[in-house]
This record gives sequence, structure tokens and C-alpha cells, in this order.
Amino acid sequence: MRKVMVMGVGAQGSTIAKRLNEEPGIEEIICADYDLKAVQEMEKTLSKARGVKVNARNLNEIIKAAQGVELIVNGLVPDFNVNVMEAALKVGADYQDMASGPVSDMGFVEAVKRVFGYDERFRKQGITALINTGSAPGLANVIARQSVDQLDSCDSIEIFVYDGIWSKKFIPFWWSPETAFGDMAARPIIYDHGEFKRYSPFHDSRDEDFLGLGKRRMVDHEHEEPVTMGLLSEKVLKGVKYVNFRYGGPGLDIAEYFYKMGLLSDEEIDVGGIKIVPMDIISKLTPPAPKYPDEIQAVLDEGMYSEEGAFLIRVEGVKDDRKTRIDSYVNAPGLTEAFKKAGITHESYLTGQAAFLFTRMLVNGKITTRGVFPPEVLAADEREYYFKEAAKLDITIDQYIHTRLHAE
Repeated sequence: MRKVMVMGVGAQGSTIAKRLNEEPGIEEIICADYDLKAVQEMEKTLSKARGVKVNARNLNEIIKAAQGVELIVNGLVPDFNVNVMEAALKVGADYQDMASGPVSDMGFVEAVKRVFGYDERFRKQGITALINTGSAPGLANVIARQSVDQLDSCDSIEIFVYDGIWSKKFIPFWWSPETAFGDMAARPIIYDHGEFKRYSPFHDSRDEDFLGLGKRRMVDHEHEEPVTMGLLSEKVLKGVKYVNFRYGGPGLDIAEYFYKMGLLSDEEIDVGGIKIVPMDIISKLTPPAPKYPDEIQAVLDEGMYSEEGAFLIRVEGVKDDRKTRIDSYVNAPGLTEAFKKAGITHESYLTGQAAFLFTRMLVNGKITTRGVFPPEVLAADEREYYFKEAAKLDITIDQYIHTRLHAE
């Protein structure tokens, strides 16, 4: 594969572009974004990059920029997925994205089903659309499938992400604050015995006891994994009955306070005769996540109080007539280490590098399945390749299997 386009060169897209620049088989990386500064930064720092300003709302602009490419990596928010997928079909390129929802024009489950609905068109053209690639969703899905394959039957899959960073500079989220607040104000989805159930935001608050860290507060959180895994339960996950995603960290507490005060609402309110949207105010005033090296360095220079985290994929089921639980912990560089290694944040490192490994598989022909599918569909040899490549980037998985000595 000689020519790739990265559509959207924010935190994750820029990380993928940088890693593609090191791939010997890649001759040109088209870095497309509406942010002219972002594409100019890519052109300035990457020898194979060519920057193009593109409005992703305009399908024809995407198609024009993508002429001759063999893969389009979509690093934009999910509202643009349909346009970028249509462009990939038009130019006959493989496609990769980071997430399927939420989107503004339909529900979360419906958005995932809409993307799945492109499967036949991609199959007919003999091209691949690998969706939901990153750390979670993405790496988490690969780990979940790996654990499920070790069982005879699967009862539940739970994914836990805890992100705790306290710096002297106030940074509540290390990704888009607008996205973070929106996700937390959304009603989480749980796949439960064939149904997708919605609950209130911050549902089921309880402490999870993480190995080596201790108990940390977690709540149900809207995410792709319960949806894709629920839809693919019988196909690849041995009939899993329950799938959930839970999140925790200091940003959670801030978001919950704002939510209870009505500050995460999208509904207009009257303040002294002026109509305002509370979420707009919060999004405007919340400091953005540091993106460029000088911004990250400024946070580190000001000082850190502490940083901790946990990324756990728990799969439960039956093996040889015994109830079995498989806990898989992901190890990856924290903020300070990630910046030393790659000049980026821990969030960008784990998500961007995890996403790039899927890109590497596509550009090097390691994925041969055609159509639209998420990472839990990958075959055993493809998953093994992924884990080996991840380990080279200091992204490793420790797996613990819990079972009883007697059958039940």
C-alpha cells in the first residue's frame, strides 16, 4: 500500500500519521483536516505528508482529496463517518475509523447499525471497513474476543477504564472536554440478554477493586462495545448475555456535579433575558486537553500531583463445566512516560498507537476479511499479530484466570 489519507489530524489522527511516516511501504500520507494549522504541522514535521484543507461535511471535497489512496483513516468524530465511508466506496479504498457514536441525527444503537449496514457494499467492492479502532473501543475488543475464545460459553463481558491524573494546571480531561461531557451526560447502554437497555447517567455507582491500585469509583458509561458485542453475540462471542462499559476518574466527579446542576444540558435557559445553552458555556470554559508538545511540556513543568490508571477487560463464562473469570489488565505508558517516549499524552499514546496497529495491519495486508466489522471479528492469527506488535510499543496485557477446582 503506497498512499494513505488520514482524515482528521487531531490527537489520534496525528499519531497515526506520524507512525505511517515510518512505514517503508508508504510513499505518501495525505493529511486532511479543516484546521489549516493542523495540516501544516503535519507537512512541517513528516517527510511523507501532504496537507490538504478539507471540509468533511462536503463529500465531494473528501473524494477529491482521496483520489488514488488505498486506505482512508477516519480520525473525525462519528458525525462524519457516513461521508467518509461514502468517499471510501467512491474511490475504492479501505476504511478505518475510531468510533461509531454518538451521532447527532439518531440514537447510539441505530448509528452502529447504520455503519453495519454498509457491509454488503464494501464486500461487493472487495474492500475492508474496520471500525471502532483505538484503545476502547479497539484494543479492548481484541482482548475480549481473545478471552471469550478460551471459554466454552460466555456469560458476560465488562470493560473498565479508570483515568486518574492530578496536575497543578487544571486539566479535567485529556481528550476533548466537549466529547467527555457529552458522553457522561448521555444515558449508558447495556446489552442484557438480547436487549439494549438504557439507564440514567452515572448509573450504578460502585467501587471496583483493581489489582495493584485498590478500590476506585466507577459508573456505567455510554460506549460502543456493548452495542457491537451485543449485535455480534452469537456470531463471534459464544452467545454472551451481558456486556457493559464502566468509567471512573476525577473527571467523572466534575461531570456529575455539573450534570446535577443542569450545566450539561443542551436546552436553552434564560439568564437575565439572555438565552444560553449551559453545555456551551461549560465546553467554552473548560481548558482543552494539551495537544502540542509545548502545551504538554507546560503542564509537566508546572508540576504533577499524581497519576494512576486502570484498564481492565473482565470476561466470565464456563470452561470444562467450571465457572471461570478472565481478567485482562492493559499496561501502557502514563503521561510522563508517554511524553518522554513520543512527545504526546498518555491518552494519545495508548489510543493513537493502538489505532495505528490496526492501520499497520491494513497497509501490510494482515487483514484479509472484506466488509464492515469491528475488532472483535478478527481471527486468532490476526489477534496474535496485534498483541506482538503492541508489546513492541510497551502496550502489554497481563491475564489472570480465576476458576474453582471443582465442577459445578
